[in-house]
Amino acid sequence: MEESFPRGGTRKTHKSEKAFQQSVEQDNLFDISTEEESTKRKKSQKGPAKTKKLKIEKRENSKSIREKFEILSIESLCEGMRILGCVKEVNELELVVSLPNGLKGFVQVTEICDAYTKKLSEQVAQEEPLKDLARLPELFSPGMLVRCVVSSVGFTEGGKKSVKLSLNPKNVNEVLSAEALKPGMLLTGTVSSLEDHGYLVDIGVGGARAFLPLQKAHEYIRQKNKGAEMKVGHYLNCVIEEVKGNGGVVGLSIGHSEVSTAIATEEQNWTLNNLLPGLVVKAQVQKVTPHGLILNFLSFFTGLVDFMHLDPKKAGTYFSNQTVRACVLCVHPRTRAVRLSLRPIFLQPGRSLTRLSCQHLGAVLEDVPVQSFSSKAGATFRLKDGALAYARLSHLSDSKNVFNAEAFKPGNTHKCRIIDYSQMDELALLSLRTSVIEAQYLRYHDIKPGALVKGTVLTIKPYGMLVKVGEQIRGLVPPIHLADILIKNPEKKYHIGDEVKCRVLLCDPEAKKLMMTLKKTLIESKLPAITCYADAKPGLQTHGFILRVKDYGCIVKFYNDVQGLVPKHELSAEYVPDPERVFYTGQVVKVAVLNCEPSKERMLLSFKLLGDPKREHTGHSQKKRRAVSVGQLVDVKVLEKTKDGLEVAVLPHNVPAFLPIPHLSDHVANGPLLYHWLQAGDILHRVLCLSQSEGHVLLCRKPALVSTVEGGQDPKSFSEIHPGMLLIGFVKSIKDYGVFVQFPSGLSGLAPKAIMSDKFVTSTSDHFVEGQTVVAKVTNVDEEKQRMLLSLRLSDCGLGDLATTSLLLLSQCLEERQGVRSLMSSRDSVLIQTLAEMIPGMVLDLEVQEVLEDGSVVFSEGPVPGLVLRASRYHRAGQEVEPGQKKKAVILNIDMLKLEVHVSLCHDLVNRKAKKLKKGSEHQAIVQHLEESFAVASLVETGHLAAFSLTSHLNDTFRFDSEKLQVGQGVSLTLKTTEPGVTGFLLAVEGPATKRTVRQTRKDSETVDEDEEADPALVVGAVKKHTLSIGDMVTGTVKSIKPTHVVVTLEDGIIGCIHASHILDDVPVGTSPTAKLKVGKTVTARVIGGRDMKTFKFLPISHPRFIRTIPELSVRPRCYVLSATDHVLTLSLRSSRTNPETKSKITDAEINSIQDIQEGQLLRGYVKSVQPHGVLFGLGPSVVGLAQYPHVSQYSPSKKALYNRYLPEGKLLTAKVLSLNRQKNLVELSFLPGDTGKPDVFPASLGLPLLKQEERKMEAEEQEHKGEEEQQKKNQKRKGKKNEEGQEAVRPPGKEKSESQKPQAKKQGKRPRREPASEQEGVKKKQKKAAPSEEDDSGVEVYYREGEEEVEERSVLPKGKPTRPAEVPRLQLSSGFIWDVGLDSLTPALPPRGESSDSEEDDKPQQSTQKSSKKERMLEKQKAEKELSRIEEALMDPGRQPESADDFDRLLLSSPNSSILWLQYMAFHLQATEIEKARAVAERALKTISFREEQEKLNVWVALLNLENMYGSPESLTKVFERAVQYNEPLKVFLHLADIYTKSEKFQEAGELYNRMLKRFRQEKSVWIKYGAFLLRRGQAGASHRVMQRALECLPNKEHVDVITKFAQLEFQLGDAERAKAIFENTLSTYPKRTDVWSVYIDMTIKHGSQKEVRDIFERVIHLSLAPKRMKFFFKRYLDYEKQHGTEKDVQAVKAKALEYVEAKSSVLED
Repeated sequence: MEESFPRGGTRKTHKSEKAFQQSVEQDNLFDISTEEESTKRKKSQKGPAKTKKLKIEKRENSKSIREKFEILSIESLCEGMRILGCVKEVNELELVVSLPNGLKGFVQVTEICDAYTKKLSEQVAQEEPLKDLARLPELFSPGMLVRCVVSSVGFTEGGKKSVKLSLNPKNVNEVLSAEALKPGMLLTGTVSSLEDHGYLVDIGVGGARAFLPLQKAHEYIRQKNKGAEMKVGHYLNCVIEEVKGNGGVVGLSIGHSEVSTAIATEEQNWTLNNLLPGLVVKAQVQKVTPHGLILNFLSFFTGLVDFMHLDPKKAGTYFSNQTVRACVLCVHPRTRAVRLSLRPIFLQPGRSLTRLSCQHLGAVLEDVPVQSFSSKAGATFRLKDGALAYARLSHLSDSKNVFNAEAFKPGNTHKCRIIDYSQMDELALLSLRTSVIEAQYLRYHDIKPGALVKGTVLTIKPYGMLVKVGEQIRGLVPPIHLADILIKNPEKKYHIGDEVKCRVLLCDPEAKKLMMTLKKTLIESKLPAITCYADAKPGLQTHGFILRVKDYGCIVKFYNDVQGLVPKHELSAEYVPDPERVFYTGQVVKVAVLNCEPSKERMLLSFKLLGDPKREHTGHSQKKRRAVSVGQLVDVKVLEKTKDGLEVAVLPHNVPAFLPIPHLSDHVANGPLLYHWLQAGDILHRVLCLSQSEGHVLLCRKPALVSTVEGGQDPKSFSEIHPGMLLIGFVKSIKDYGVFVQFPSGLSGLAPKAIMSDKFVTSTSDHFVEGQTVVAKVTNVDEEKQRMLLSLRLSDCGLGDLATTSLLLLSQCLEERQGVRSLMSSRDSVLIQTLAEMIPGMVLDLEVQEVLEDGSVVFSEGPVPGLVLRASRYHRAGQEVEPGQKKKAVILNIDMLKLEVHVSLCHDLVNRKAKKLKKGSEHQAIVQHLEESFAVASLVETGHLAAFSLTSHLNDTFRFDSEKLQVGQGVSLTLKTTEPGVTGFLLAVEGPATKRTVRQTRKDSETVDEDEEADPALVVGAVKKHTLSIGDMVTGTVKSIKPTHVVVTLEDGIIGCIHASHILDDVPVGTSPTAKLKVGKTVTARVIGGRDMKTFKFLPISHPRFIRTIPELSVRPRCYVLSATDHVLTLSLRSSRTNPETKSKITDAEINSIQDIQEGQLLRGYVKSVQPHGVLFGLGPSVVGLAQYPHVSQYSPSKKALYNRYLPEGKLLTAKVLSLNRQKNLVELSFLPGDTGKPDVFPASLGLPLLKQEERKMEAEEQEHKGEEEQQKKNQKRKGKKNEEGQEAVRPPGKEKSESQKPQAKKQGKRPRREPASEQEGVKKKQKKAAPSEEDDSGVEVYYREGEEEVEERSVLPKGKPTRPAEVPRLQLSSGFIWDVGLDSLTPALPPRGESSDSEEDDKPQQSTQKSSKKERMLEKQKAEKELSRIEEALMDPGRQPESADDFDRLLLSSPNSSILWLQYMAFHLQATEIEKARAVAERALKTISFREEQEKLNVWVALLNLENMYGSPESLTKVFERAVQYNEPLKVFLHLADIYTKSEKFQEAGELYNRMLKRFRQEKSVWIKYGAFLLRRGQAGASHRVMQRALECLPNKEHVDVITKFAQLEFQLGDAERAKAIFENTLSTYPKRTDVWSVYIDMTIKHGSQKEVRDIFERVIHLSLAPKRMKFFFKRYLDYEKQHGTEKDVQAVKAKALEYVEAKSSVLED
């Protein structure tokens, strides 16, 4: 207001000047002083009353002025803001730029200019430096003024705001256009290239080329650039000399005089839109305020000058309308607010700022007074020298929460630290934050080499570890400096966020480079550090590290890159021929300086240290203290107990020492026990001094270590140690990678995880505890590095006989416990004395106090208060007990830490039998109580208590759960003492673990709680058993399908098994019952038995004798229980089980024992295995029959391999029972066509010789013997086995090939566990016989465990691998010759047995042994001829379906190119689950079919893909697919595979395949359409729509209509009919004459729409103007439609319309 209407006459200049001066003296730059306000108020009160309105305006006015002059903060910066800055630091990849008002920003190397960025990318591409590319430090220097534009305001990792700037002229001068360029304008630009006559300069204005002639640049190059030509990216302030062609070509000048006097004038037409920072303008002061000035410039514009940018010399002398020169600092792009500076340094463009820092940087200042405060920006302070300083708001307090604005009233004083200097404002920047004031280092300049610094780990990278030292300071610890030795995995030692203490190796503040070391020796070194060559005085001793090892010596490095040489002769007292073998890089060494020449930076060092003054000195003081020497045995007196051990005094001189808890005993459990009962004043004898450092003596009382030292078996130095030595030491520390073991002399070594134990080590801490005594074997010694590797494996560290060590450990342990007893008896407490007197084995009369929930019993304390006696549920021994009842109990053990007594009520223990025991005798015993290192067991015969050690070696501490003993388990003990000594126990040693027995569960008849099993002490580590019993119905999912059985996972994770014979009642010929089930299918089955399996889930080392049981299931419709055993079940699903009426119809009766079989019966079953004397044939899960070779086929193949090929394990055949021997469990069978009425097992096509009658007889006899024995043994084994405790092992489910041999428990036939001797012998004999044929069998072994014998059964042989040399004459009988067969039964060598055939010869096997007569032979011959002619006729029959492989081969000879035949052949094999054979057929087909028959070949490929998809692995499928793509049209193969995936519901694979196709065949519309259909079928309509859009983008325009139509059809069929209509309508509105589209639309609507919709479309079509021929087609269709769906009336109406159309057409023609 005042400017518009000045109050009263002329302006009194001096007065306003005075007023302003006064305010400056107070220097209240942000706020009007309180005095002034109060005087104003007084005046206004005195004067005539003014309206209220004016007051409010005035108050608002002062407020808005203050806000107007708010200084810049990061929040007030915005993208696109142009601002003047000053280069503060130049790094390799970025510039740090100081901005006005103490702000700072960063310019990336790519934001200089486009030409420079291009050069950079060229350099990166060719991976070597370009000659003409200048580095940033060559292009920029601190102090340069630059025009920037804010490109972004983001956040750093730490969450602080950071300003990104750009210097690129394209961005800075973006606001200028070529037309706006005028001569005299001052612009900035960068050199973009050097031409012949000058430089091309990038000024960033579109359409303008700027050129700088060489003569105009001479002066600049000479003065500023020291004569060197300018490189690409050089930053220039240039004045426009001339403008040609409407701004197309611009001439520039960079002369100092032109640039420094350039002023922006009105003629240059600057506007607020294109005003640039750095321009100097003439201006008038428009208004003077306490916060700064408002200026008027370029006639129309106003701008602000804040208090920081007034000219310091003229501050306080400004007045209105004064003319000044000002420099534009920044222009806000949105508000167009302009800020200017009046500082003289900015008024000469092109000059650099001179003052770049202040001398007190980093200084902490006390009591600095506040000058003024702004709630948005911060506060200004007045320093001692009168200069102003400024603190940002964020630096005024430690956090926003504790900030108090009241504390910053002018005049208040604060403690602060100078943290930075703002070049743009020439102000020091302060911080009042406590963390900053107290920080050890603020800048890199503060850190001196050799200094100790603390930091936190930021990251660990391959090139070293980054450590944060201060707010802005990071240091690097190179890999070689992470520890005294080289460490491979630093991340195991250091973790992010860890505090670390480092020593500075090198600090280069300019490059912000800080290198540090974490080598412990260097950090803790008390010797003087060498940081410059001048420090190195001859004779000085110090620590350094080896930088390089050369053949002439070692180069040792110190701090600040100071290094010296240790010549070869100074490396050691002895001559070192090869230093590289003795020393290593990074090794910390102590050296003495020999001499040093600082001027040449040369230094000579020596490793031969001159007499160590310190050492002699310490020697004297030790003599004074009569010190204890390492390895000495001393007596000590306990002074006091601490958390970790005992503080003791070494007698006689009372030298203080420490004895840790683990070092009290060799037994881990006894350490805490001794510690608990020792008290101050107790004396311990024969204690070993382990180590002594700086008066700190460490002791050890482990007997093993004491005796080692006494016997002098403890090596004192590394030179005495050799690989293979056994040493006794203790575990010093446990790491993830191994265990460190220390020995009495102080030497230590590492036992790596791999050789810590014979068992598999998951976690090192499971195996050992710190302080544990161990025996170690040295495996490796590195004398130079003073390191050794140790093995703690029991197999390496054996200490002789296990029984002896075990006894020694036990007696030591009990002796120590006896020592504890004597300590207890010396206490005053009655309770403790009573406990000390109690001995295991004592019988007490007790009164029951209560029975706890867990079934254990607590007895009353009796006369001794606090005495706790308890019996666990197991030790209640099933007795009914009630509170108050009197009971006799025997003490098992006394817990001396918890002060509890464990007792047992077992009758056998309470009433011991008096019996003379012999030393060394073996006894069965039952475990009664378990301690950590020993167990208490009671002898079964007498009830005496015996103790035995649980370990047989010091290192033997780890047990897998399956190996742990449990209370109630049976063990075999060998007695070592026959009288219980003071300990109350007999001492014994446990026999082999194989003799352990599992605790018997009690029978129901005993009066026991129902859940007797649940005693927690017993369940430890027990294998999870299932609770299924025979007859239970269970549901599960099919896990895998094998040829003869199916593996099922039941609900509780138990695995069950369904045998092929328990799936269907009636199996059609040529099919496999297992094919009915699919993997993942849910089945309901019934448990019919159990089977034991050896499992390979655990290593045999860790779990010897580990067996688990598998339920046997059945899924024959509504099944019925067959049997159950220990804990594996057999299930059945046969409908005959549950539906007795159906039994008569069943072809395969169930056979569960030999009783179910009649002679002459025809039975179906599965081939089990091919033996040397015949084929073993499974009739039921536990009944096996034998078909001797003469009864297998009428042919005699010479190769046994043919049997394996044509009679694979699991093959379904029909057999006739020839004879039965129920006593011996023998079933004799025949597969001959004459007996079974089925084709021969060998196809006739093999052309094998027929077996002659006599030979058949002889063979039969000769083999009967073997067969009987084999089969008898099998069947006997199958019976009665289930109820025994011995379990049998089967191979793991993954490997099972055939398990027709699933044994089943039979109700009858319980036999004693061991078989009679004769039977066992028979079995063993059998094993020997079968050996040759089994040896080169390749199957997986299956062990049946029973008594001692193991029978081996093998799985199917790989195809074509003969069991023995191919053609062996019959006489050799190598596969099991039986010597007790009469010689007359052996015939001369037979002609070689050919392969097999399938003819249906009707030979009756002859049972008689007499020779047949001539007549009989004639008859036979005629019979054979008849048979042959019958077969020939059958083969001639054209309608005959192929029934065997031979039939197919025969048919394929006539039509080899018929893919349908090949596919039937494959299907034939697949029905019999012979997948390999089916694959082989497919491969044959591909080789056989002619290359011209592409479609036929493709059919086979598709079949093979189908086969691999169903039965193969993803890998095998991929291989076949890749081959198919090579041999056929790729697109067809891709589409077929996609269909296969979709049909087998592998949607994910299908989706991935379609995506591959879209990339490869993007021009094929069929692929897009197929994919769309696939997505719609999956219900993904949205995805389908997107595919259509993509298809239209990829396909040529002519295909679009077809594709759209197809997608619309798909929508009709699979998706949304409404959307389909919309697509059709849309297409037809664009292409109304596409009759094909109309036709499809009509078809679809007829199918999916209403009659009304169809008629509407027809009505539209017949009114189109199409060719008459096409119209006829539509009328005809309309008519047909109405005839089919409409009435007569509708038909007539269509005819009428057609007539109308014809008339209309003809009339047009007439016209």
